[in-house]
Amino acid sequence: MSRNILVLPGDGIGPEITREAVKILDACRQDGLDVTVEEALVGGAAYDTHGEPLPEVTLAAAKSADAILLGAVGGPKWDKIEDLSKRPEKGLLGLRKHLGLFGNLRPAVLYPQLAEASSLKPEVVSGLDIMIVRELTGGIYFGQPRGIEKRGGERVGFNTYVYSESEIERIGRVAFEMAQKRGRRLCSVDKANVLEVTILWREVMDRLAPEYPDVELSHMYVDNAAMQLVRAPKQFDVIVTGNMFGDILSDAAAMLTGSIGMLPSASLNESGQGMYEPCHGSAPDIAGKNMANPLATILSVAMMLRYSLDESELASRIERAVGRVLDDGLRTADIAYAGTRQVSTQEMGDAVLDAFHHV
Repeated sequence: MSRNILVLPGDGIGPEITREAVKILDACRQDGLDVTVEEALVGGAAYDTHGEPLPEVTLAAAKSADAILLGAVGGPKWDKIEDLSKRPEKGLLGLRKHLGLFGNLRPAVLYPQLAEASSLKPEVVSGLDIMIVRELTGGIYFGQPRGIEKRGGERVGFNTYVYSESEIERIGRVAFEMAQKRGRRLCSVDKANVLEVTILWREVMDRLAPEYPDVELSHMYVDNAAMQLVRAPKQFDVIVTGNMFGDILSDAAAMLTGSIGMLPSASLNESGQGMYEPCHGSAPDIAGKNMANPLATILSVAMMLRYSLDESELASRIERAVGRVLDDGLRTADIAYAGTRQVSTQEMGDAVLDAFHHV
């Protein structure tokens, strides 16, 4: 049965990097992957055309897709939109909400060829392989009430950090099951010394632990976790945390690998439908210059094949192809260093495509 993939190029470098990833998808189709691929607008590009960052036509296509590949959204062009509900980022948040994409998987894997590109010493990061599991549809980003109002003669901004037991349990199970497939170590990150919501978070994680006796559960405050990520990152296997903490920690972990341009991500709902995107943003400063790194987007396709389409062998082939290209010394500007050959976005995509045909 044919499955449907929706591609949302988005804004900034989004169209350039998704173009290279779609080349790999097309190669998979030539090798027997039975999928259809369609495209739609989201973010600023959708606002410019439809006046909405998430038009109904895009949302309908997303709901009917088996998997979604997203480029990036946002940029300074739309920063002056006064109605926050019309900002490009609301298109991304809307997709997460309407599709129930509660579980965000962000691997931080250092390819051995890029040890020199990391901002940390090679001996600190060599062999790094962390999976950050971030709750994506709750927490302070979605909590109510929220707003800016006048109190006592001045404006006050406020947001609500809230999680229910069921939300915590749902993401906790994803993390425990992920740990079972990896190194069987799970670190739950919270701020239970000052935030009641994360006291509950810790209690629920502890309550789940006996159901997964083969997984070692530990707890860490988020400020310490941030420090440990740059001090001794290889102590971690799987990290699970809430929306805001996960947002921050996953970007910190990204830089351990040499460039955020190397890191894919997956956002899954309870039925296994997923949205796959690179961890980096729209990078408007280099948009249209054919210099963005497409590898995170290509690796997001590999995650899509593995987690939503049950095509692990094709996923592994893509990952091996990326490794071969790095072995050959090809680098985009963000990961280039002395002794490597700097290439463009398109050249990197073509090189991965060629390697894919030979692995």
